[in-house]
Amino acid sequence: MPVPEARIPREVFEVCDVLRRAGHRAWIVGGCVRDLLRGLEVSDWDLCTSAKPEQTKACFKKVIPTGIAHGTVTVLWKGHAFEVTTLRGEGAYTDGRRPDEVFFVDDIREDLARRDFTVNAIAYDPVLRRVEDPFGGREDLDAGLLRAVGVPAERFAEDGLRILRGARFVATLEMELHPDTRDAFAGALDVYAKVSRERIREEWLKAFKARRPSRAFVVMRDTGILARTCPLLQALDAIAVGPGVTAFDRSLRAMDLAEGPVARLAALLHAVGLPRVDEGSRAYASVGADLLEAWLRDFRFSNDERRDVLHLVRHHALDLDVLRDDVAVRRFLQRVDPKHAPAVLALAKVVRLAAAEDPATIDELLERVRAAIARRPPLRVGDLAVNGQDVLATGTSGRAVGRLLDALLDHVIEHPEDNTRDVLLPRLNELASVLATEASA
Repeated sequence: MPVPEARIPREVFEVCDVLRRAGHRAWIVGGCVRDLLRGLEVSDWDLCTSAKPEQTKACFKKVIPTGIAHGTVTVLWKGHAFEVTTLRGEGAYTDGRRPDEVFFVDDIREDLARRDFTVNAIAYDPVLRRVEDPFGGREDLDAGLLRAVGVPAERFAEDGLRILRGARFVATLEMELHPDTRDAFAGALDVYAKVSRERIREEWLKAFKARRPSRAFVVMRDTGILARTCPLLQALDAIAVGPGVTAFDRSLRAMDLAEGPVARLAALLHAVGLPRVDEGSRAYASVGADLLEAWLRDFRFSNDERRDVLHLVRHHALDLDVLRDDVAVRRFLQRVDPKHAPAVLALAKVVRLAAAEDPATIDELLERVRAAIARRPPLRVGDLAVNGQDVLATGTSGRAVGRLLDALLDHVIEHPEDNTRDVLLPRLNELASVLATEASA
């Protein structure tokens, strides 16, 4: 498997050549070599070198000491930024997350030996045109096998995140786990439990970029990772929704059909409320949203991600028979907000597709929703042709002001053509009079 040199940017050659002319060796390494060999686009080029960090800094005018304690500096070269890391070895991983010590080495093979999987342990010297592949990474790429470097149990005991990365690579690289590597996952679960929630979240988001992220989550389920990460989702594997099909299977199918990380996360988690409600109840959606709020917060999803996922999960279980009515469509828009309506319907559609149901009614509803949005119906109190000052002018005060405005909004949701001052002011006065009579009775 030759390295396609024509796809390596000229600037990468130049940085390596500067180091070589100063008496050092330099290689491109890791994921960028792997993806280059697979014919994929490479956006980030990571370099390693025999030069110590201070020696690297001396070779270039613009260098940022981004991780100098671990041997990494960022070289700014002709408008590009390259992370350049000194060849290094690592001491023991007492906490199962990071090495107790990092020390510099001279042999590229020692550096590659500390990496996680063989396909990530390939280096290429673009100046000498020499590949360093001591662990058979290219053969594993050809075979579609994901195999740990060295002894799998030792690699995974060093950093518990590696088993989650392995599950993710099964999806993003579309490879299969080597049996010995897979067998070592279970023994690393206690080490995995030490991994920070932020790192786990990042791996999930990276998995969602795969063509079929479900491949990663099947590995997580089968090796025990998922039970340690999201028991709410794992529980769906015990709920049969058809012959030989579980709610977990359908959730994976819905996720693969969805587009974008937030949509895929919502599709994956949309059914977690099922074990808590009666069969056939649409209440599973709101129950699931309530259950997920703490989990999403615990795993450090951003405020925007949490808000959007919870909104999608809470509102996707639609009663399509009710939504054939225009008033019901406007009330739907009132609940979900017009800007979120297409995403809610998209989730409803992939859920139906995952269940092998006809999505045509969702498509029809989407067209009606778009038409309703284009008419800009009043959906909020602020959309009314009257306001709080008009209510106060009737002598109403306190919480009654909000009650009257809500009553007027309820009316114009059903009769949007009545949202004019000429129609609403007389109705407001009438409602205020009734309210005052009830208060004095």
